[in-house]
Amino acid sequence: MTVAISINNVIKTYKEKKAPTVEALKGIDLEIKQGSFFGLLGPNGAGKSTLINLITGLCTANSGEILVFGKSVIKDSLFTRRMIGLSPQEFKLDSFLFVKEELRLTGGFFGKDSKYLKAKIPLLLKQLGLSEKANAYTDRISGGMKRRVAVAKALVHEPKILILDEPTAGLDVELRQELWDILIDLNKKGTTILLTTHYLEEAEHLCDTIAIINDGKIKHIGENIKTDTRESSNLVKLYKEHTSAS
Repeated sequence: MTVAISINNVIKTYKEKKAPTVEALKGIDLEIKQGSFFGLLGPNGAGKSTLINLITGLCTANSGEILVFGKSVIKDSLFTRRMIGLSPQEFKLDSFLFVKEELRLTGGFFGKDSKYLKAKIPLLLKQLGLSEKANAYTDRISGGMKRRVAVAKALVHEPKILILDEPTAGLDVELRQELWDILIDLNKKGTTILLTTHYLEEAEHLCDTIAIINDGKIKHIGENIKTDTRESSNLVKLYKEHTSAS
């Protein structure tokens, strides 16, 4: 099976004036297969967002290598960035734009022409339940709708890999489950998905593979055993085992 993302012995440190060096990632090795729904779990400060920033080229590693479909995120950044759609944990929308204009602008950043965007945007809005908000200003829609727009922005250029950093944070149960259905459908159609979330039931419901990161190291990686989402679930036990203070 083709490897979508390959992470090889990646180390990332941060150094600020008058502050000790922070080792964010301490030799990460990870492979994400094409077509997988991959969950990356860990407590705050574990290194999840740093790893996502490295994969998407928003920052660079001190050492190690990250490949996207066999291409370096450093040497072949134009290729690798086209392959990835990112819905970040913290996102900003332009309050002076309609929802459809926000998507058109993002598509333009990826070199998509007006003919493509004219056809793609209405389909994407329908898929994400945003059709009625196409001509609404982005600051006049609900928080849940804004989160959907962020996902739409990540999908507008039809990436092979979708990276979602806590995409359902702050959503109510109904909106969260609607987004689950959308993501499941995307994955079934071949999109590789990398998900970070603090909702263990979400990862347990969606992901076929789970990695747990803590203190900048991968503590566990393996197939997800999809059971119920009660407190006694296998994933909750596994998570606590690898993140509890020793």
